Amino acid sequence: MNPTDEVLTKLGAARTRLILERPFIGALVMHLPLRPADPSWCKTVATDARALYFNPGYIASLTFAQTQFVLAHEAMHCALAHFARRGHRVRRRWDIACDHAVNLLLADEGLHPPPGALADPEFRGLSAEEIYPLIPPEVRAHTLDQHLFDEQAGGASRAGGDVPAGRVRPSRDEPRAGEAAPDAASWDDAGDEQPRAGARVTPAMSTAVPVAHEDLARQWQARLASAAQQARQAGRLSGSWLRLIDGLIQPQIPWRFVLARYLMSIARDDYSFQRPPRREGAALLPRLASAAVDLCVVLDTSGSIADEELRQFVTEVDALKGQVRARVTLHGCDERLDDRGPWTFEPWESIALPEGISGGGGTSFLPVFGWLDAERRRPDLLLYFTDAAGDFPQQAPDFPVVWLVKGRGKVPWGERIQLN
Repeated sequence: MNPTDEVLTKLGAARTRLILERPFIGALVMHLPLRPADPSWCKTVATDARALYFNPGYIASLTFAQTQFVLAHEAMHCALAHFARRGHRVRRRWDIACDHAVNLLLADEGLHPPPGALADPEFRGLSAEEIYPLIPPEVRAHTLDQHLFDEQAGGASRAGGDVPAGRVRPSRDEPRAGEAAPDAASWDDAGDEQPRAGARVTPAMSTAVPVAHEDLARQWQARLASAAQQARQAGRLSGSWLRLIDGLIQPQIPWRFVLARYLMSIARDDYSFQRPPRREGAALLPRLASAAVDLCVVLDTSGSIADEELRQFVTEVDALKGQVRARVTLHGCDERLDDRGPWTFEPWESIALPEGISGGGGTSFLPVFGWLDAERRRPDLLLYFTDAAGDFPQQAPDFPVVWLVKGRGKVPWGERIQLN
């Protein structure tokens, strides 16, 4: 048996063990055909969400448990649709954020990562989007694998690092001008598992027709839902995985819509059947009676909240305010209240972030509720924009509070709306 065949046998056994011991992860791994790759471009493992490419020498160096981890790692990148979620983010930082997110999930599941796997416990419980801004631009860390999600069929990058979309680096794996590409005869008739011995594999060969990221993401979401359903029916899906999957499969409602719906629920526009004055006639007809909502908005001005985030939030609140005729009292607070506040905006006035709003210190929510109590204010609603990393009052006030939370911070009471 040649070395590549031995590695394929090892990968097959690891995949089978995953199916038996962790059917949810194992079912996802089955959707990635195994492709041996040239070590000149594939140092460890790689995926383009269509196949799993591996360096036989690297796989041979791993323990059986570490091999299981590597298989699960590639499958989870695809199942979580990391290839379709990068957006405007810098590729290298995004790849590192995705590796932290996946590795922490798998480590919590009891899988054993190989040496060098990124898994900072400070990021536990965070999504890739939440980890990304915490990764410094000059980061020197390396991902466990190569992410080939942005490569175009017909010419994929063979090197690590950032490659602008649509640009490819030349590779000795790709045919030079005048050379013929590997023909279909170099593949097994089955076509969905391994190439014939001696055939060189590139990511561009994983599919004959390129699939758009959106279509590929929908395919993986369907696979994720199917694997979760099967594992749940077998009683082999943990609560942590269940919560993660429900959050990915269920349609995500934008926080602006949730906030707008909440504001509309406290609007004071309603029909009145109170008898009108006699001079208006004898008929008793419903009339629209309305009054301005007393809305208090507080901005967390601590060092963890950027000015641009404050400005965007105020702009959103201004747009929503016009729908409910709200009189807005705006204040800023880090560990103490802004000395120049509060600022009041009538229903017909636009809200704008005050110039030079002070802050940048720690975070405490006690001053805001102390101020409202001292002023004997009972607003119809208090909106608090924060990361929820501060000191809370022990008891909830007797008016509704909605926390618009950036990050994964918890709140002890009130309504919590996730911003990102």
